[in-house]
Amino acid sequence: MQKKQPLERVIFLYIPWGLALLFSYSPTTSYFIAWLGSFFIFFITFTGILVPLPDDRPLGEQLMRPILLVHIIFAGYMCCTSIFYYLDTLGYDNFHKMPFVILDRHKLELIAQCQRYYCLGHAAFVTGIMSTMRYPIKQQVRVEAEDITNLLFKAALITYPATILFLKLPGLSQFANQFNSLSFIACTLALAFAIPQKKAVNTTICALLYLFNFYTSLVSGFKEPIIISVMVLGIFLYPTYKKAVILIFIPTLLVLFVLLPTYAAVFRQNAWSGDAGADDAREMAIDATLNQDSETLDNTNWNFLVYRLSEIDMFTTYVESTPDKIPYYNFDLLKQSFIVLVPRVLWPSKPSTEALVMERVYNAGVINRGSNVSAKPAYIVDGYLSGGLVGIFISLFLYGAAAQFISQKAEQLFGGYLLGTALIFSGLFQIFWRGLSFEFILNNVFWSYISMVLIARYMRKKNILQLI
Repeated sequence: MQKKQPLERVIFLYIPWGLALLFSYSPTTSYFIAWLGSFFIFFITFTGILVPLPDDRPLGEQLMRPILLVHIIFAGYMCCTSIFYYLDTLGYDNFHKMPFVILDRHKLELIAQCQRYYCLGHAAFVTGIMSTMRYPIKQQVRVEAEDITNLLFKAALITYPATILFLKLPGLSQFANQFNSLSFIACTLALAFAIPQKKAVNTTICALLYLFNFYTSLVSGFKEPIIISVMVLGIFLYPTYKKAVILIFIPTLLVLFVLLPTYAAVFRQNAWSGDAGADDAREMAIDATLNQDSETLDNTNWNFLVYRLSEIDMFTTYVESTPDKIPYYNFDLLKQSFIVLVPRVLWPSKPSTEALVMERVYNAGVINRGSNVSAKPAYIVDGYLSGGLVGIFISLFLYGAAAQFISQKAEQLFGGYLLGTALIFSGLFQIFWRGLSFEFILNNVFWSYISMVLIARYMRKKNILQLI
């Protein structure tokens, strides 16, 4: 049983934030201490210095647990992507220092302040995970299935029509989003199990489902689903094909990271404006991506790295307006989050979640009220808007604690890591990977938890899961 860690180890997490705060008189020094501080937190976490990693499974077979994948994606995106924005503010363009640049000290101070908030949030997030992390997990059920590969295959086949069903039912679209993610994880996991066992039928059908999901990602206009599609398949194949995954999937992800900014920009320009259908826009985007010259590629990628990869530009606007011009929201955002929990099928006139969230975006002046753009604040921003430094600590602590608790609960309900965390947690709770505004997070997590419990009861009723 995992033991509670002594207090002095937890303090290690907050050393970078404290040092960055100590050097706040020098924006650049403070920024880089806070930015490098997140890499320090990653290091002491993944090496086991802070807390021993779970030893009930090999490392490659537990990558979907919160301390690993959720931590890397959520904290990595939140804390480590602002470097390009800061370099741009220092006068760099494509990593080349531009001559005759007049530095804006006020802006540099704001960026450094936000990076310190990111570092604090990262520390609080890991503290939350540590507070609830207990391995090995005492199992409540065992999986009664002769062939786990066929069980995953059936899960892939069942969850896809369930997604279509929820789309057809008025007021239940949020369940469609849950089962759409679950369907993708199920078919990817089933494919990863079917390939090494050379099950032709399973492999073919799961591959078709995977390709359909990948095509859906391509015509979504967003970069994240495409990257996640490739990344998740690589993670599931890694325990069996370690060398192949390292040699193929890692370079593929790097290539996608370089090419997708242009692809997404061209696709949106044509598809979202109504100038072309999804398939035509996809073809134009692929053509533009593969045939662009190096200068255009550099400019597109630099703009993406500076303004799209990180959300620190918007964060500085919120920090500048709150609390000087707009007071802290205190519990208002949390109250709105509980309002959102009521399904629209029970409350047809329920306020639009998007409208509730966007109101604080307009108030802060992030975008104009008449603009046809969605710019929802990140989770850490809502923590700051609710109570500044204290709001960030509490909200990120609860975020990490909730992710870890739900992952462990899933392993209890579904007989272990494979069905619990790899399938159910990763399928229903993907929102933990990126994080969104309070209203979207609480609504998604609450109803996904209900779905998880109902699925567990159904599987017990069908004797797929049996009490120990």
